[in-house]
Amino acid sequence: MEIAIIVALSAAVVLLAYLLVRSMAGASRRIAESRRQAIDQSRAVLGGRFTEQMTPYLPEFNYDPTEARFIGSPIDLIVFPGLSQDDPTEIVIMEVKAGKTARLTRREARVRELVEMGKVRFELIHRPSDRPA
Repeated sequence: MEIAIIVALSAAVVLLAYLLVRSMAGASRRIAESRRQAIDQSRAVLGGRFTEQMTPYLPEFNYDPTEARFIGSPIDLIVFPGLSQDDPTEIVIMEVKAGKTARLTRREARVRELVEMGKVRFELIHRPSDRPA
């Protein structure tokens, strides 16, 4: 009877050890996969940011690169065509997207709507000099 209990307990310990090792191996695979996905996502984000900032130097950019200003969020660029000759003719608000299925975020779409509705204005903040008169 005692031998049967020892054998049963030993088998239970072996089974539990096997299940623990198997579970840890599965967890290790999931962690490795999660890390790989995080790295891939990070590379995609960094690549997208790089592309946004390099857009003025790409062949498909139809403006003088010196007239573009990178903003980053909620839109990528503001372009002032004619600025290099001290005679800007318009202001272009530009969003850069890569890939076939790239879409505007809700914020970006809202900015586009505001521009299309003419809800854009210029404000000047004039601060008095800090120097005594």
